[in-house]
Amino acid sequence: MRKTTAVGLAAFIAMYFFGGISAKHEIVPWPQLSALRKMVGGEKAPAPSRYTFDDKERLIGDESKTPVSCPTQTDRTAVLLILGQSNAANDGGQRHRSKYGGRVVNAFDKRCFIAASPLLGSTDTKGEYWTLLGNKLIASGQNDSVILAPLAYSGSEVARWAAGGDLNPVLVDTVKQLQDSDYRITSVLWVQGEKDLVMGTTAEAYQEHFMSMVDTLRQHGVVAPVYISIASKCLEPSNGGFKAHIPDNAIVRAQLALQKSGHGIREGANSDALLDGEDRYDDCHIGGTGAEKLARAWLNLLGGDHRHEGVTM
Repeated sequence: MRKTTAVGLAAFIAMYFFGGISAKHEIVPWPQLSALRKMVGGEKAPAPSRYTFDDKERLIGDESKTPVSCPTQTDRTAVLLILGQSNAANDGGQRHRSKYGGRVVNAFDKRCFIAASPLLGSTDTKGEYWTLLGNKLIASGQNDSVILAPLAYSGSEVARWAAGGDLNPVLVDTVKQLQDSDYRITSVLWVQGEKDLVMGTTAEAYQEHFMSMVDTLRQHGVVAPVYISIASKCLEPSNGGFKAHIPDNAIVRAQLALQKSGHGIREGANSDALLDGEDRYDDCHIGGTGAEKLARAWLNLLGGDHRHEGVTM
C-alpha cells in the first residue's frame, strides 16, 4: 500500500513539474492542451469599450461624441492644428467640454463634434486643455468659433514628423481633410521635445527634422504661423524620463533657435518654465492647474498675434 502511494505521489510530482515546464517553454503537450481548451470553451471576449483606435493607437471613435454641423469659417474663426506628443494629446489630468456648444468643435475625418475630452485625432483617452483654450478664446471675444484639429502621438520623436517619418503622411492627410472641409488653418501649435531629450537628439538634428515638417506644411498650402513650445521636461523613468531636469539642454536650445529663425515660426508656450511640480500630476503630464496656466499662455500668445499673417507662399 505504501509502495503504491509513493509511486502515485512521485508520478503526480513529475506530472506537475513537467506541466509547468511545458507551459513555460511552450512545448508538448501544453500548446495542444491550450488550443483544445480554447476550442471547447472559446476565447473570452474583450470587454466592450466606447472608444475606437487606429493601428497607431490614435483615438478615432468615441460613442459619447455629439456630432454637429461644421461651423463656416469667417475672419473670426480660429482653426488650430495641434501637433506633438503626449502633452499635446489626451494625457491631461483634467477633462474639459465646450461651454459654447457647437462654437468650439473637434474636427476629425471631415466631421465636427462638440469639443470634449478626449479629442478625436490624438492618442489616449484622458484629459486635454485645448478645449479649455477654445472656451477662453470665445470668452475673451477674440473668436466667435474655434475649430480644434488635434494630431498628437504620445511618445513621438520629431523625426517621425519629418519627411520620410511615419507620421508625415498622416499630417498631410489631416491637412487635406481640413482643406476639403473648407477650413484654412490659422495657427499650428507644436508641443513636443520630451522624447527627443531622452533619446539624446542633438540640437542640429532637432532643428533639421522640425524644419522638414514645416516644409511639409508649406508644400501643402499651410501659410499659418507655426508656434513652437519650449517643451523638454518629463520626469521619472515611469514616464520614460529622467530623475531630474536640466533646463539648459539641446532640445531647448533648438526650440529657442527655431523661434527666432523666421519662416513663420513663432514663440509658443514655455511649459518647462511655466509649470511647477504640482501642475504635473505624475511629474510629466499636465494636471488641472497646469492646464489653466497653459491655456492662458496660449490665449495671450494667439491674442497678440491673431491679426498677423503667416508666410507668403
